[in-house]
Amino acid sequence: MHAESDERAETVAATVTGPVTGDVTGPAVRPAPDDGEGERLLGSRAPHFIKRSRTLHISWQVGVFVVGLAVVGAGVAMLVLPGPGWVVIFGGMAIWATEFVWAQLVLRWTKRKVTEAAQRALDPKVRRRNIILTTVGLVIVAVLCGVYLWKFGLVMPWSIDE
Repeated sequence: MHAESDERAETVAATVTGPVTGDVTGPAVRPAPDDGEGERLLGSRAPHFIKRSRTLHISWQVGVFVVGLAVVGAGVAMLVLPGPGWVVIFGGMAIWATEFVWAQLVLRWTKRKVTEAAQRALDPKVRRRNIILTTVGLVIVAVLCGVYLWKFGLVMPWSIDE
């Protein structure tokens, strides 16, 4: 079974065994004990005076969700428009992660996958392969540019008369 499935199952088990009275001041859900990374607790990071009142806490969560949704929506728009789309999307996810366990788990999973990809990229075999592929790509682009210059000279494509 995958680690994220185990973590999710422990989170669900911890929330199911908690109080059923709707008390929002209960303890936050703890991460799996075998993590060893010193990860923060799962759950709301709202100030204590907000958590004491259920109505205020729900209002807080709605506000955090709306702000996070606006940021994620702007990031999605930036995927096709100019701007750092993925950075803004993950910023919106970070806003959601201040209040929602599912967003915290998504960010942990993403962080774990990015760290694994970075470690794989530092592998000498992978670096050698990437350097070879980049060199081949640059040679192909240089050949295509050379063929263009040989055939048309130094003329812009929109000015070519045939």
